[in-house]
Amino acid sequence: MRPAEALARIRRYDGRLKAFVQVFDPPLFGEDDDGPTVAIKDLFDVAGVPTGGGAQVPLDPKPAHHAIVVERLLQGGYSAVGKTHTVELAYGGWGTNRAVGAPWNPWDAKVHRAPGGSSSGSAVAVAAGLCDVALGSDTGGSVRIPAATCGVVGLKPGRGLVSLKGVHPLSPSLDTVGTLARDVTTAARALAVISGPDGDAAVRHPFDAEHGSLQTSAAGAWPPSRARAWANSIPR
Repeated sequence: MRPAEALARIRRYDGRLKAFVQVFDPPLFGEDDDGPTVAIKDLFDVAGVPTGGGAQVPLDPKPAHHAIVVERLLQGGYSAVGKTHTVELAYGGWGTNRAVGAPWNPWDAKVHRAPGGSSSGSAVAVAAGLCDVALGSDTGGSVRIPAATCGVVGLKPGRGLVSLKGVHPLSPSLDTVGTLARDVTTAARALAVISGPDGDAAVRHPFDAEHGSLQTSAAGAWPPSRARAWANSIPR
């Protein structure tokens, strides 16, 4: 998705969905001003932009530097289109936020249904087609829960693969950074860009999305006959 298209969709739909707490217009460009678009959970530092953390008082009113994962995405050719809602201080799985409001699950335009949290705005932005990929953080399900609730892919890596520098903590021993997208390939490629050592807690080699992981086929892993037998065994 080109940045101009993403911004047009945000202007058209986000007034109702409220996935974003701040829209970057123009976007933040890196090495390529026409690359894939990314939304950033408002728990990640973006230089000069308040990091709200879903709270009424910002966690950092004016960060001096980008979080490492944000810097890597920009260097990798991604264009950042804005910062997305989070549950207050990333503490909660429903996606609700009494402090600053909560986004709408885009699958129901009439009823304000829970989007899942805490990476609520990131999941909504991806599900509504407002960006190609979004950053989230996951301590106890905060990427996986909103991904499931909004019907998108949520990829939570293991510890030590992705840098946490510039990401405000909930539980430093459990926090991880993950990606959300509408398909596995897009989520995996973004994870490949942000992964790798940072001279601190991230000590693992970068994830290689192109050679191995995305070449693996799941065909035949669970034959249709077995799937039907499993489905028929569920009590009704």
